[in-house]
Amino acid sequence: MVLFLLLFIALFVVLYRNYKGHNIGKFITEEVAQVYNKFAPYSFKVVNEKTKQLGKEYTIKDYTIQVVMFSTFTGVITYMYFYNIIISIIYIGIVIMTIPYLSYLRSKRIYSEFLFEQVQTYTSNVIMEFATSQSFVKSLEGVRDSGILEDPVKNDVEHMIELAYQNGSIEESLTYMSNLYPYFIVKNMHQLFLQITKEGARNSMDSLENMQLDIDMLVESVYRDRIDRQAFHKQFLQFGIMLYLLVMMVQYLLGTEAYLKLLENWYVQLLLHAVLIINSMFLLKGEKYYNENVGAE
Repeated sequence: MVLFLLLFIALFVVLYRNYKGHNIGKFITEEVAQVYNKFAPYSFKVVNEKTKQLGKEYTIKDYTIQVVMFSTFTGVITYMYFYNIIISIIYIGIVIMTIPYLSYLRSKRIYSEFLFEQVQTYTSNVIMEFATSQSFVKSLEGVRDSGILEDPVKNDVEHMIELAYQNGSIEESLTYMSNLYPYFIVKNMHQLFLQITKEGARNSMDSLENMQLDIDMLVESVYRDRIDRQAFHKQFLQFGIMLYLLVMMVQYLLGTEAYLKLLENWYVQLLLHAVLIINSMFLLKGEKYYNENVGAE
């Protein structure tokens, strides 16, 4: 413990000497943000801004309710495990620190759902526009000018149009969009347009109608899956909470006095800590799974 404390002090001194006159906290924050933006699929800033625009951002009241609920639940459970207030306070502090992460996962899910809805709008309307214009680029321009798309999809469609005019073909535009939004409905539609462009437009209307039906079926399955995931998520949380409460059953079977005697053994306390940590990691992984890959067909 002393060694870690000395290393922390040494790190602080080095940062202070090298960045004297600057805000060290700001420097560390900027460095962490750069590393995150380098490896994250999209930044927290983008996700948070879109959540605000959609009116689904957590308010101070929402965060306060979460802090109170998480603190109360954690305090009760950990005290029932260890009968030690100090240990309960430490666990409460750790749990409170996970709230921003859970908020980010929620915002990420909202952003993913928004993107999928925009992709659905893009594919359906490009097909409808093509039915009248018989030109993929004109279809893109019609969807762009209709005002039904929002950023970032709107900007990406604009870039597709620019690529098409620069190259004189749609192949690079289709590849760009397919790589950016790797949904089946996007890839299948682009493949169809590429086939129509290379082989001619004979019987293209029948193919487009079939593609529209495929898109409708895929979208329906995604929304059905979303409902199923929500129902499973509730059951998953209930199961996780019940795992925390198993210690109460143990106390009921052994009796409180016998349980307190067991707590005097260090290996029993170590086992209880392991149970808490493993169950918490199990819940966090479940939350991560629930909030990621939304909209994947």
